[in-house]
Amino acid sequence: MDEIKQALKQHKFTGSIDDSPETLDIFSHDASMFELRPTLVIAPKTAKDVEAAVKIVSERKKHEPELSLTARSAGTDMSGAAINTSIIVDFKKYLNKFISQDKDKAVAQPGLLFRDFDKHTGDDWLFAPYPASRDLCSVGGIVNNNSGGERSLEFGKTEKYIPKLKFVFADGVERVVKPLNRKQLNDKMDQDDFEGKVYRDLFELVDKHYDQIKKAKPKVSKNSTGYNLWNVWNRETGVFDLTQAIIGAQGTLGFVTEATYQLVPRPKHSGLLVMFMRDIDELGELIEKVLKHKPATFEGFDDQTLWLSIRFMPSFLKLLGPARFLRLIFGLIPDGIQLLKGFPKLVMLAEFTGDSEEEVREKIRALHKDLGKVKARYEINGLEETPTEGSSEKYWVMRRYSFQLLRSKVHDKHTAPFIDDFVVNPEHLPEFMPRIRKIIKKYKLFATIAGHMGDGNFHIIPLMKLENPKDRAKILPAMKEVNELVLKYGGSLSGEHNDGLVRGPWLEAMYGKEMVKLFRETKDIFDPQGIFNPQKKANADWDYSFSHIRDKF
Repeated sequence: MDEIKQALKQHKFTGSIDDSPETLDIFSHDASMFELRPTLVIAPKTAKDVEAAVKIVSERKKHEPELSLTARSAGTDMSGAAINTSIIVDFKKYLNKFISQDKDKAVAQPGLLFRDFDKHTGDDWLFAPYPASRDLCSVGGIVNNNSGGERSLEFGKTEKYIPKLKFVFADGVERVVKPLNRKQLNDKMDQDDFEGKVYRDLFELVDKHYDQIKKAKPKVSKNSTGYNLWNVWNRETGVFDLTQAIIGAQGTLGFVTEATYQLVPRPKHSGLLVMFMRDIDELGELIEKVLKHKPATFEGFDDQTLWLSIRFMPSFLKLLGPARFLRLIFGLIPDGIQLLKGFPKLVMLAEFTGDSEEEVREKIRALHKDLGKVKARYEINGLEETPTEGSSEKYWVMRRYSFQLLRSKVHDKHTAPFIDDFVVNPEHLPEFMPRIRKIIKKYKLFATIAGHMGDGNFHIIPLMKLENPKDRAKILPAMKEVNELVLKYGGSLSGEHNDGLVRGPWLEAMYGKEMVKLFRETKDIFDPQGIFNPQKKANADWDYSFSHIRDKF
């Protein structure tokens, strides 16, 4: 890597260049169960630095085929997409600025943490598709994973809220990418440069296979698998939108250096109805009833998550700070009696928003009455300064921080997120959930279950001793059974966390050979030399992925 470091300096690279063992160790892992040790970590300060890195690797790739670049910001990716064995490009260190805001549009660099972005957008505006990892993740990761979260039920996913990108293509040139009408598309395709070729080739691909691509779109409310080719070209409107291929691509097509984020009005008042289910026999009926009342969010978590939250309650002091921690403790007191009567199998949260406290109260009362015998309690929060938390914060804390607790506090086992993000339409859940629990029991997996009930999107995080060959041997057969069950019910293998190393090998099972071939052709159009984030998504291989599961912690 000495020649690469020298070449970066010759190109006047202004960021940091680091190959110390300590740094390489840190960047060997993200939030997944995989380990890939890089040979170099670079942190660009400007888009020009990113361009220089891409140009250098592009020029040297023919003679050094192992060279590649993988983007990384907060390192919270659970699919193994933010690690590689060559060069990591760290966007979090310097490219982390909030650039501007004009009412309902904000512009930011990819390394900015979402929690800081959210402070900048103020009391009036919100980026709605934020994920549960909102306090940890970056806005660049949100774009590259096509993230969604608790508000996806009402607003949809990131793909709907990115009107414009700045993007470094494989020729090392940063360009603006945004939706184009047919005349603008023709002008792009007439260009005699790499950008023009990308537009020409991708248009030919999506237009030639138009019906096949449209048909391949998963019939679920949330999906983060493959490339979103079905959203790129619309013959009826004449709009060609290259951003749709880039969003959710996990940095396999090029690098986003800046994004424009479409915001929505931040709700002024909110209230939460909390439902405690002793069994799940009537889950389907309950979900149907709740969805009829059109909640803003509809979340849930299981008894294991609840128990872990209580067991490791002191850990929340560090995560939340003294003030929020005290609110959490005092907020739990009224529910103590409820829990003493027995742990529920599921805790479900239906949140409603409105322009007034009374409007929210009416919505919650209507659902509460409709639920009948289901044990439930509700809390209204009208505080504008904390519109989605307040007195109901304790439940959101358990839901949002459960994975972080698992990673940091259960010392004899490790999180193994390999069946962590599937989607099955809610009408199938009464039949599906007992079957998924049976698989978990069959393989003796200790696992928490949390998810977005309204979307049928579940996060099942097993805890395993990954250094133990017996536990490692469970991963493939358990994953195969779960994936086959999800696909049997017409679901998606990932609603939010994307493909990376863990789900990429299963794209053929989900889409078929021909569609995966189109995904690979898309990758080749953008990245003909394969310099961006190899072995991920449509180019993932399970033998490779399995061979890089961590065995030391």
